[in-house]
Parts: sequence; structure tokens; C-alpha cells
Amino acid sequence: MTLHRTLAFLLAAGLVAGASGAHAQRQRAPADVQKAYDTFIGDFRKALKANDAAAVAQLTQFPFHFADKPDADFFRKTGYAKIFTPKVRACIAKAKGVYDLDGEKNHTYAVFCGETIFTFTRTAEGFRFTDIGPND
Repeated sequence: MTLHRTLAFLLAAGLVAGASGAHAQRQRAPADVQKAYDTFIGDFRKALKANDAAAVAQLTQFPFHFADKPDADFFRKTGYAKIFTPKVRACIAKAKGVYDLDGEKNHTYAVFCGETIFTFTRTAEGFRFTDIGPND
């Protein structure tokens, strides 16, 4: 995740104080975007609950850069298990996504699980899992 996207998510979550010392206001997603995300995250959570790497891969945008191997085959065989531990799957099952527009005006949601941010972005194909990064 780029520093810009990380800071944007932190601001949207109200975790970084503004110049005046006040916390940032959380943006609200347009109703159609919220509905699309709700449908997507329901499908994503169902795939995680089933521990179905192939289904999660179908909901992921590729290339997905994890361990310098961006393809779906590596993701299904190796990346999925490393990223989606039982603890992470349980977190995503309950965590609320934080909405934001990224620097390119893409609708995004961030899910915070411990020290990791999971990013979901609206693409031409619908929402997809697009990024993972440190919660710094």
C-alpha cells in the first residue's frame, strides 16, 4: 500500500489528528457504492468462512503483489494461507470497512485487523481485494 493510501485510510478512520488537533470526519459512501461493497464483502466473508482459496482468488484483483509473485495460481497455492490465517479470517468476518476515495478517486474500503490493513477497491468488475499493508 502506498504511503498516500495508508494516510488517507488513517484520516478516514479518524486515527490521525488534523493540523488543528481535531480528528478527521469519516466520509460516507454513496448508497450504490455501499450496496455494492456490502454484497462483495458478504461473498468475501463466505469464501473466507469456507476457507476457499479459489473463491477468494476470484474476488481478488491480479496482479496481486505478494512475495513478488503476482499471479492467481501462486495466490491460491501459497499466498492465501499466509495472508488469511484463522485469526485474520475471524477478524474480517466481524470488522467494519472504512470507506474512502483514494488519490485516483477510486471507491475503497479498508478493514483493519491488528497490524494489517486489507484494502478493497471498486473496479470495472466490481469490488475486489486489491492490497494488503501495514497498519502504521
